[in-house]
Amino acid sequence: MIHMLTDIARWFSVRYLLLLRAAIEISVIFLFIYAFLRIMEGTRGAGVLKGLVTFMGILAVVTIFLSHRLQMENLNWVITRLAPVVLVPLFILFQPEIRRALMKLGQNPMFRMFFRPYRRFTDELVRATFSLARDRVGGLIAIEREVGLRSYVEGGVRMDAEASAELIKTIFWPGTPLHDGAVVIRQQRIVAAGCLFPLTDNPQFSRELGTRHRAGIGITEESDAAAIIISEQTGQVSLAVGGTLQRDLDDKSLRRALDELAAETEEKE
Repeated sequence: MIHMLTDIARWFSVRYLLLLRAAIEISVIFLFIYAFLRIMEGTRGAGVLKGLVTFMGILAVVTIFLSHRLQMENLNWVITRLAPVVLVPLFILFQPEIRRALMKLGQNPMFRMFFRPYRRFTDELVRATFSLARDRVGGLIAIEREVGLRSYVEGGVRMDAEASAELIKTIFWPGTPLHDGAVVIRQQRIVAAGCLFPLTDNPQFSRELGTRHRAGIGITEESDAAAIIISEQTGQVSLAVGGTLQRDLDDKSLRRALDELAAETEEKE
């Protein structure tokens, strides 16, 4: 009886150690992958990585299906043995073309649940907005969605820059040539600054609203864009969408509203 209990205890201890080791290995691998994806997020390499993952996944599924379901052993041998030898020279010779193809493949909507390019963009936008609000610096930021803002972009100063908090703050800082106009953001990039928008003539809005607020509402009446308005007098932050105005937002409320707009845009796409 004692020997049996000893064997059982030894068996459980061995199994426990194996499970513990497996859990540690999985955790370490997960942390490495997570850290790598966080580093790649928002970069050009992220699109290539997503495309490469898609390609390798499709290749693995096709290989398993052909070898196990259809019993095509010769074709399976070609894919598993010959493909790695051929792919390396192809990647070297046709690197730019393959990179572009992988980036297109990586734009598949199925990846949006894993890679959130809007996350970093939203963080930068919220950080810039409330930094301006704390300094009582006025600003108007229009985020283009499905309806283009090309006519307003052409009336401003054309740009092509990443929408970083520092750049947005610099554009609106008093004394700079573009601080009185609006910034237009398209696909997470600043495409123009110093833009002029039409003013709303909706009588439901109080006359106490200044030109900046009325322009923010006006652009959302003319298009499906979203407009962030920072009041120079009060430092309050407002968000205009579809001709309506949400006033006195905090950073959490603005981030939540922008995330909802991004999710709505993704569903439409």
